[in-house]
Amino acid sequence: MLYLWLKALHIVAMVCWFAGLFYLPRLFVYHAMSTDAASHERFCTMERKLYRGIMMPSMVATLGLGIWLLSLNPGYYFAQGWMHVKLTLVIALVVYQHLCGAQLKRFARGENTRSHVFYRWFNEAPVLALLGIVILVVVRPF
Repeated sequence: MLYLWLKALHIVAMVCWFAGLFYLPRLFVYHAMSTDAASHERFCTMERKLYRGIMMPSMVATLGLGIWLLSLNPGYYFAQGWMHVKLTLVIALVVYQHLCGAQLKRFARGENTRSHVFYRWFNEAPVLALLGIVILVVVRPF
């Protein structure tokens, strides 16, 4: 029974984390297109609150619950090839989140050098990771 509760909470935390991973780069698109000081301040506030208030806690919860789930049967999970690929994608998402955090700081300092087009492409990375993770967990191809 504990396993099912952990799994459900892990999925909820993951959904919240991905909401932030999808939305923050979209805010960067609009921020890069803004030209006035009021918009700059508004976007900085929105980005900071999303990152600190939703993304960080959701990432920590997702990772913590995932580690707890792994600890319930490590022999099984670490013997599965799909789990190794999934964990690699999760590590890539953690790196991606920290890249978002670094970019957030650049925007706050007024040092963004990238266009809205860059952020439109940057926004696609978590979509690909989510697709891979879901397929790996559900299909377990290897």
